[in-house]
Amino acid sequence: MFILTHATLHNPAILKVRQLPRKFFGRVAVWPRGPVGLRVFLRLVIEFQAVRYILTLTPFIFIGLSWNALALPMAQAPILMIFMIWFVEMRLLRVPKSRRAHLIDGAQAERTLDLLRVQSRAALTRIAASREMKRGELHLVIEQSELWRIAPLTYVSVQSEDGPEVLPLSAPEQEIIRRTLFQPPLTEKLLQRVNQSQGTFIRDITFDARGVSAHARLAAALA
Repeated sequence: MFILTHATLHNPAILKVRQLPRKFFGRVAVWPRGPVGLRVFLRLVIEFQAVRYILTLTPFIFIGLSWNALALPMAQAPILMIFMIWFVEMRLLRVPKSRRAHLIDGAQAERTLDLLRVQSRAALTRIAASREMKRGELHLVIEQSELWRIAPLTYVSVQSEDGPEVLPLSAPEQEIIRRTLFQPPLTEKLLQRVNQSQGTFIRDITFDARGVSAHARLAAALA
């Protein structure tokens, strides 16, 4: 999970919002601020379509450079290269529509989404209480990559209709999301399975700040 907010990005300009929910995958490049580790860095890089195309065509490049006699025939066979790209993108890295329904039981998928809504609203409640919000709606937007068979990549942001805007989150607010959102039995991998089965990769959970209880406001004040 990567929380998208001004403090976590080298390019916070991508957070500009025209309408809610703000989507990120396939529209902008996300460049984290600070060290993220090699694994996370590579996972972000693989989202670039051009990088995936190059990796898919690497065997052709290797064969062409290793065996000169095959270089010209392979260069004149673009259909094979196009087929390889299509196969990797649509069959290996994505779930065909005919197989989506078999990824997860429908009842389990609904239970997972119910849990996502409960834990999202719990996080938004604490954030709204810490900001002493009396009115207005907050959106916890959970967006996942469409790529399958590799580790899930999840972008999480808090968006507000006041603006609209992606909220700048403090370190404690980011920690609220990390500790509240993906808690067992809900995991990113399980949500990925549900999203793939339904062909829906963005979840927008709304919360009205008027629903913050007095107990939540007191807990925020004491914290």
